[in-house]
Amino acid sequence: MKILVAEDEPSIAMQYEIALKDRDHDVTITYDGVQCLEAFYKELEKNESAHKARRPPFDAVILDYRMPKKDGMEVAKEILAIEPKQRILFASAYVVETLVDSVRSLQQVVELIQKPFELDPFLDLIEDKGIFSELEKLNVNVKGIKDLNPSHQQIRDLLEGLKKLQKGRAIS
Repeated sequence: MKILVAEDEPSIAMQYEIALKDRDHDVTITYDGVQCLEAFYKELEKNESAHKARRPPFDAVILDYRMPKKDGMEVAKEILAIEPKQRILFASAYVVETLVDSVRSLQQVVELIQKPFELDPFLDLIEDKGIFSELEKLNVNVKGIKDLNPSHQQIRDLLEGLKKLQKGRAIS
């Protein structure tokens, strides 16, 4: 996965970077909202053809809620204005405030993980372990799906579609 991280605490950013790279992810670390947006735009320009295909430049953008120069919510708002399908995750000590602010500012609920947290659940969230586990319960060939390298949204849509089909069968 290609992951963009904005975290103003260097020691935390380093933990993210090490843990994500240990799982073979391509990681870009930034330390404030302005740097994050610069990295996002740079990747967007680099992959203009992917953007035209409506594939976000990163598989995930992980934002600290409170950062210098531009906070995470401002960054998320700007990114989603350009790329509405970009997956945004907030790592925040202020989960309730982040949730309320995301609904008010972004008109959507974003993925959240409350700081402090253990790295394994954090990595599982990023790597969609929960979604893949649910797909396995529905007898889906998860390896085959992973080989297609789908976006997070495509995986989520597949799971939701299969659940709807399963409900339809249960009603019939």
